[in-house]
Amino acid sequence: MSRSSKKGPYIDKNLAKKILKQKETGDKSVIKTWARASQIPPEFVGHTFGVHNGKVFINVLVTEGMVGHRLGEFSQTRTFRSHGRVVSREVSKT
Repeated sequence: MSRSSKKGPYIDKNLAKKILKQKETGDKSVIKTWARASQIPPEFVGHTFGVHNGKVFINVLVTEGMVGHRLGEFSQTRTFRSHGRVVSREVSKT
């Protein structure tokens, strides 16, 4: 179920403060965050976030196409190894 339109998008307050501070100083360092549920507003475009995936921080550079999505969507929590391995059989010619 989606969030009520009356409430507006969920944006972490501390994250918004850090963005405003970076815009004032012109700093472009990575902002570490655990707020995976925070939505990406247009103000975040061009900034780099270190989004925690439960083990490490994954660097995410926010672009215009990411607006409206959540930060956690771009930091995968599970590593895909592969599906079953195909075993090749050599056919002997007799």
